[in-house]
Amino acid sequence: MSLSFRNRIAVYNLISAAALIAVVFGIVYSVVRLSVNYDINHDLETEIHYHQEFVESQPINHLMLVEPSEWEESEHNEINVNPVFVQIFDSKGRFYEKSRNLKDETLELKLGEEEPYTVDTFLADIPIRQVQAPLISHGHTVGYVIIAMSMEQELRLLDNLSNVLLIAFFAVLMALFFITRFIAGKSIRPAVDIINTASKITNNNLGQRIELPKNKDELFELATSINQLLDRIEDAVARERKFTSDASHELRTPLAVIQGTLEVLIRKPRNSSEYEEKIQYCISEVNRLNDLADQLLLLARFENQKAAVQIENIELDEIILQVLERYSSRIAAKNIALSFEFSDHYKIRSDAYLVSVIIENLISNAVKYTKEKGRIVITLHESGGKIACLIADSGVGIAPEDLQKIYNEFFRAESQRQAIKGTGLGLSIVKRLCILLNAELNIQSDLGKGTTATVLFDAADYRETI
Repeated sequence: MSLSFRNRIAVYNLISAAALIAVVFGIVYSVVRLSVNYDINHDLETEIHYHQEFVESQPINHLMLVEPSEWEESEHNEINVNPVFVQIFDSKGRFYEKSRNLKDETLELKLGEEEPYTVDTFLADIPIRQVQAPLISHGHTVGYVIIAMSMEQELRLLDNLSNVLLIAFFAVLMALFFITRFIAGKSIRPAVDIINTASKITNNNLGQRIELPKNKDELFELATSINQLLDRIEDAVARERKFTSDASHELRTPLAVIQGTLEVLIRKPRNSSEYEEKIQYCISEVNRLNDLADQLLLLARFENQKAAVQIENIELDEIILQVLERYSSRIAAKNIALSFEFSDHYKIRSDAYLVSVIIENLISNAVKYTKEKGRIVITLHESGGKIACLIADSGVGIAPEDLQKIYNEFFRAESQRQAIKGTGLGLSIVKRLCILLNAELNIQSDLGKGTTATVLFDAADYRETI
């Protein structure tokens, strides 16, 4: 079963808290246990030293091993009140004397142990800790003493402490789970609001935005990022709608022209020259449709800018010559003076096909917008690891207010719409391909004087001299 985000936070916090509390409680229990054991061991050690020092101070033939008044103390007479049990054996391990509180019980001697020996055991169902030590008199072992102390109270204390810690452990964890769950619910409330608002945003109300939280925390940044994403989506949708509308208009226009021309043509019989003229006109419109379709397909191909790009060393001047050869008839028809001279093979590192598309669109614009007997100058030069290609014409130019719009799909200046036919897609394709190839595009223009397009390509590793 999948837990909600609030419950997951509570569970994760519970696991970490459980580990931390377990460590703390374990340390508390260990410290108390060590303290209790230290006190018991210290008392046993004190009793052992007392009896050993007493025996050491007696004459060698003195049979009294323990001072008589020692046995009169309550700790040696009572079994239920802080009892201390003492039993003495001679050097052969035979019983010699014991405290009165032992009554019929005896402590077990482990003969042969010449060092203090500690063991936990039971005496009449009472848990005890006993220490066995030799009694030395004038360098000889004259007997053994066993000192035992009840651990009943201490063990009861440790048992009670462990029970309290165990109950407290689960009680604290239970309380912590519900408290954390409540706090997590309050903390993620802005996230729930973001989800609710985002779920209401559709293609029909992309203008709606998520209300930003009051605190500038991670949720504030999340809401801001989502709003920025919605801005980009809204802008993309608007551009797509405009592109679709413009494309439909551009496609319908030549189709309507062809349809109207053919309808006029079949209304009555005409001579061959009229048929030829109208057919040529329809062919030109069909060519325009083909160009538009090619450019739309090219835009669609590189829309996501993830199309396969084949980067290699290519000769830019050769590509320019090939494009100029294809446009030579148009250049000659308008009697345009073309200048393109070079002394080196300018090699760039890029995609040959895409570069040819860029150059062809720029030269096509230069030829299209340059008046008869105008001039086009193409120059190449290298600078700072870049190859610059400049295509300058003496055409109609672009107004300053239109210069920032020339990369928009289907944009054409009003002054050019009627005079010069075009699709308005050329420069938008050039811009997109330049971004894809990491090339820099800059267009400068003066209205009525001409336009200069500059493209900076990455230079190849070497240049060959002609």
